[in-house]
Amino acid sequence: MKDSGEYMTIDGIPVAIEGEKNILELVRKIGIKMPTFCYHTELSIYGACRMCVVENQWDGIDAACSAVPRPGLEIRTNTERLRKYRKMILELLLTNHCRDCTACGNSTRCKLQDLATRFNIDGLRFPNTAAEPDIDDSSLCITRDRNKCILCGDCVRMCNEIQNVGAIDFAGRGSKMVVSPSFGVPIAESPCVGCGQCAAVCPTGAIVVRNDIERVWKDLDDKGVKTTVQIAPAVRVALGEEFGLRGGENSIGAIAAALRRMGFDEVYDTSAGADLTVLEESNELLKRLESGNNDMPLFTSCCPAWVNYCEKFHPELLSHVSTCRSPMQMLAAVIREQNRASRRKSVHVAVMPCTAKKFEAARGEFRSDGGRYVDHVITTQELIRMIRESGIAFSELEPEAADTPFGTMSGAGVIFGVTGGVTEAVLRRVSSDKTPTALMSLKYKGIRGADGIKTATIEYGGRELKIAVTSGLGNASLLIDRIKKGERYDFAEVMACPGGCVCGAGQPFAQSAEMAKRGDGLYSADRMCGIKRSEENPLMVSLYSGLLKGRVHELLHVNYAGEAAAHDRD
Repeated sequence: MKDSGEYMTIDGIPVAIEGEKNILELVRKIGIKMPTFCYHTELSIYGACRMCVVENQWDGIDAACSAVPRPGLEIRTNTERLRKYRKMILELLLTNHCRDCTACGNSTRCKLQDLATRFNIDGLRFPNTAAEPDIDDSSLCITRDRNKCILCGDCVRMCNEIQNVGAIDFAGRGSKMVVSPSFGVPIAESPCVGCGQCAAVCPTGAIVVRNDIERVWKDLDDKGVKTTVQIAPAVRVALGEEFGLRGGENSIGAIAAALRRMGFDEVYDTSAGADLTVLEESNELLKRLESGNNDMPLFTSCCPAWVNYCEKFHPELLSHVSTCRSPMQMLAAVIREQNRASRRKSVHVAVMPCTAKKFEAARGEFRSDGGRYVDHVITTQELIRMIRESGIAFSELEPEAADTPFGTMSGAGVIFGVTGGVTEAVLRRVSSDKTPTALMSLKYKGIRGADGIKTATIEYGGRELKIAVTSGLGNASLLIDRIKKGERYDFAEVMACPGGCVCGAGQPFAQSAEMAKRGDGLYSADRMCGIKRSEENPLMVSLYSGLLKGRVHELLHVNYAGEAAAHDRD
């Protein structure tokens, strides 16, 4: 970037102002880790926690997150006055906060806990006035404890600004202020769609991913039960970060090894289910195009939070949503059918990056003979906890392959976990040009990358296909508005979580740079796959000529009736 000649001085260091929107960004640019609770680059400036305050040359105090950089300004970030100020804030928060850290689901990942350690809070001058836990476990996706909330507003801004759901907001005033759904109803009775992004940004454990670990352990300990498990594509490039691996490194082999050591009988790859989804969704798209169906665009249906959002906020669009089941449900249905002949009870577990998958598994549409296709869904975070509880040295495991036949997948199935991946996989299928050059050229069509809304035009059968790719439900809402105003698209991919499944709320939380590494990791895994297109996967040929013959619609498709609340809590 061209030197503007404008500088600030931070702790005696001249720092060039190069378009940063606040002083906090400048401070971080020179390697100072400024403490914050309420600041996220993707969210609006709130300035509530006051942890990021700095002193200027006139002994004034500014919040670095909301103060605009000014040439000639001199600030200090670490003075005795500021340290006392920050410690006082932390003490006051801890005075009114649950201190049972070892029993908290967010322990070791709690920003309050982390900052209390960083600022050497080894004793409190004030009595603990924390109220008893106030648990809302009505949701299948997240659990809330209002009394762990520090009113930083991160969850509120995420739900309203990024996701455009508005399930929670501030209620009350002064000391009575809380974060709550409207009228104080349980979260399951609110417009919540289960995306879990509120839990992803919560710094204290006031909102966490619902914990289903004990239910899985119980079935693993039952010797009369055959336990099978599937691993979603995005999990492989995020889980290893918690065990010292590089960001975005593909750890699918070690994950398979760990699951077997924990007691799972068979380990499968959800990417095989993604290949089924590619074939069915591309067939659905082609049929609509060939029939001249004007009910366009065809929206993808892989993301359960998006389906839930559509049911609650845009039911008029349900006819546009693909009838294809998600890869998780397609693979689970096939596995269930394969196990049907066995007299041994079977339990199927799915490891997902997504909290909304817990809700999807419980939907009435995904039950057979009174039981679920997927008995339990655990997130990447939960699997990490299970691995640690088992004492498994994850980084030392020898990689193992997934079990056949559902360990055979194409690169197209693997890239489902990143925004634009579903679209690229479908385009690989419908393209008449199957050459390596045509395959490589798809990545330059504008469907890759982290932009919230991406559009592209692809030639097919003598016509142009207009495609939209969006991630984040707020962006999905913007796209819907554009479509209603007359913009036409033939195919639209929607992922509820910004960045796609690699950034799902069930994944370890990551900043933008780490999220990009995860996407790169899936594309790297795709390059290492010998099979690039879903239709080239030999497993697909075997399934369509065998188990799926005459039963494709029954096992691989679903008709959502718009009843987002219809589920069980077994």
